[in-house]
Amino acid sequence: MYAGPPEDDAADRARAFRLRSRWRLAAPVEAVWAVLTDVPAWPQWWPNLCAVEPLAAGAADGTGAVYRYLWRARLPYRLQFTLQVTRVEPPQRLEGRACGQLDGRGVWTLADHGGVTGVEYRWAVDLRHPLLGRLAPLLGPVYAWNHHQVMAAGARGLAQRLGVRLLGCEGEAL
Repeated sequence: MYAGPPEDDAADRARAFRLRSRWRLAAPVEAVWAVLTDVPAWPQWWPNLCAVEPLAAGAADGTGAVYRYLWRARLPYRLQFTLQVTRVEPPQRLEGRACGQLDGRGVWTLADHGGVTGVEYRWAVDLRHPLLGRLAPLLGPVYAWNHHQVMAAGARGLAQRLGVRLLGCEGEAL
């Protein structure tokens, strides 16, 4: 099967991002879960999230819910995408499929460590924004840095929302 010229493969790889963020919060896992699953309220505590628009309610546990997100980056650009919740396992796992200017999968995993909650977010996406996608071969590391800045702001906002201490926050490209 013909896969296209090698430049296409390299460009596709440059638009693919596999990122992981880890947070530690001095809060019970149930409290963290309650805030993370209240997606329409995220813009109240996550400074880079301009808007969340619920498009479909889904099942009682949230599976099948669809949201449209508009994110403002630390860099001067915005990203819009739709995410459908595909898996809900309270209070440990929340998964979704993104499509739009980003296509891929996001997974929240929570773990209780005796009153401290470990939060991990894995984001495996392909950048489909026309301009940003073309610039990805040059600016990929900058985009990853930007993602980590947005996630760190989310960690701080979540801790503030819960009225607890943020004990740790780190991010990495996988």
